[in-house]
Amino acid sequence: MASINKVIIIGNLGRDPEVRYSPSGAAMCNVSLATTRSWKDKSSGEKVEETEWHRVVFYDRLAEIAGEYLKKGSACYVEGRLKTRKWQDKDGKDNYTTEIVADQMQLLGGRETRSGGGGGHGGGQQGGDENFSQEAPEPRQSRPAARPAAAPAAARPAAPKSSTGFDDMDDDIPF
Repeated sequence: MASINKVIIIGNLGRDPEVRYSPSGAAMCNVSLATTRSWKDKSSGEKVEETEWHRVVFYDRLAEIAGEYLKKGSACYVEGRLKTRKWQDKDGKDNYTTEIVADQMQLLGGRETRSGGGGGHGGGQQGGDENFSQEAPEPRQSRPAARPAAAPAAARPAAPKSSTGFDDMDDDIPF
């Protein structure tokens, strides 16, 4: 049986990215991305929010781009896979951490929300989102034609959305 390990999240960075380089020269960037969900408490009627923090790791060119363009508070779309690592602390105790190994990233919000983003890719653009991926490290490149249905919703033209999220489906439902 086939298996899938795919994660898609949209959130905000809790701190500036940390870029490091391996002895072989490969770049690695770590960020903490916060996602928040909210609901109304049934007993009190008050709005309740829950924030979840996600560790995200970018590698190679994507790591360099993340280090250059992302800042604390930046809104970001990330696609990747879950990976759990195990290590031993100085006392020999086993520790585990689960992180998202990113293979695609999209900067969300206008250029004015990202300080310091003027000199690199797409420097002449006004506002908008920028797409980056391991397969296609340059911004604004589309994914391979063999997988058009997998393009992120954020890459589609901005159109009014309904609360159901099924705007792009045909009206011919077979049931």
